[in-house]
Amino acid sequence: MLTVLAFLAALALLIAVHEYGHYRAAVACGVKVLRFSVGFGKVVWSWTPKGSPTEFAVSLFPLGGYVKMLDEREAPVPADERHLAFNTQPLRSRAFIVAAGPLANLLLATLLYAAVNWSGVEEARAVLASPVAGSLAEKAGLVGGEVVLRAANGDDSLDDVRSFDDLRWRLTRGALDGENVRLEVTRPGASGSAAPAREVVLPLSGLQSPEPDAALFRRIGILSPWTKPLVGNLVADGAAARDGLQPGDEVLQVGATRIVDGQQLRETVRASVSGEQALTQTWSVLRAGVQKQLQVTPDVQKQDGQAYGRIGAFVGAPPEMVTVDYGLFEGLWNGAVRTWDISLLTLRMMGKMLIGEASLKNLSGPLTIADYAGKSAQMGLSQYLTFLALISVSLGVLNLLPLPVLDGGHLMYYLWEAVTGKGVSDAWMERLQRGGVAVLLVMMSIAFFNDVTRIFG
Repeated sequence: MLTVLAFLAALALLIAVHEYGHYRAAVACGVKVLRFSVGFGKVVWSWTPKGSPTEFAVSLFPLGGYVKMLDEREAPVPADERHLAFNTQPLRSRAFIVAAGPLANLLLATLLYAAVNWSGVEEARAVLASPVAGSLAEKAGLVGGEVVLRAANGDDSLDDVRSFDDLRWRLTRGALDGENVRLEVTRPGASGSAAPAREVVLPLSGLQSPEPDAALFRRIGILSPWTKPLVGNLVADGAAARDGLQPGDEVLQVGATRIVDGQQLRETVRASVSGEQALTQTWSVLRAGVQKQLQVTPDVQKQDGQAYGRIGAFVGAPPEMVTVDYGLFEGLWNGAVRTWDISLLTLRMMGKMLIGEASLKNLSGPLTIADYAGKSAQMGLSQYLTFLALISVSLGVLNLLPLPVLDGGHLMYYLWEAVTGKGVSDAWMERLQRGGVAVLLVMMSIAFFNDVTRIFG
């Protein structure tokens, strides 16, 4: 039920804001708005404010909305109202009205990110876990336990790293932009004092056609923040429960490998296979101050044809957390920068999918969005607002694509009109509309297939 409510609330807000952008721009340009509707199809509720020509409505099908304006192309317009019709407005006004919807979504995303920044969020501290064997992080000399103080992409100046999520975002941008990332790190000493800071360069410019997925971060080698190598909750009938591990066990050694943190323990478990056969190894664990030896044989699972080990238990203690918050102007600026960066990332990924450099599996549809809406709502208000901001960016960018059925398609028509001095002919308009609908239906079909595969596969 929470998933459904969170999804419907997200849809209602994002659609209403998008259409309100069109509505406010139309009113500002002197266009008469006949109906403002959240949803398509039969009107289930409507209200017309006193003295207003606009009917505000909620319609039956919630996946969208519309603003119906006075327009000679849709119905006859009285001569005394012709100046209020959309089609009689100058080109700049029509373009502004069309662009205002996506821009409203981008503005909403900025404000949502800013609200999260102002309220403060508990995030994992930027302390590095053991790097993946053979990864860029390991080759750069990172061993785990380093605290990341500052970072920079390319030739930018070093900025403070506030959390592990902040670091992960910088790595994502660096990989997709083909830029090296410089880290200023230190290590806490045994006495609590920190070692002198040093700079480490991660050569992300050498990554070929990266996608922002788990495989990318395995190649970089930075997967998670540092955690103590504890065994957490067990899965019934899993390898951990079957072989005698208990919640709270601190793992000291697996076979000949001394374990120093949760990430290293996870990697060791994954590698506890030979071909497709599980390897039985001696685990040395500390339980209530007493060291014990256990024989553990992981279960074997396959992913993309590759066998790996799993023990059926949460591995690693919760990471050290910090409160990340911003001042008024800093939070707003950070929200605008994040919206801009995610917009560029979205466009870049769409471009890569178009030329075959990124998988179409990255497309998501309403089922995945509903699933994430429910999960983020369960995690708390800040996470739900962040989810809303991300979807709002995606909606804004998607509507600016030059597809004839979208706002970006209409802007494409207006660009043609600005260059040639005449509008697109009705015949070409009809052909382009049909082509745009076909492309959109293909995209929606792929997204829906990915949803079903991801959730039920």
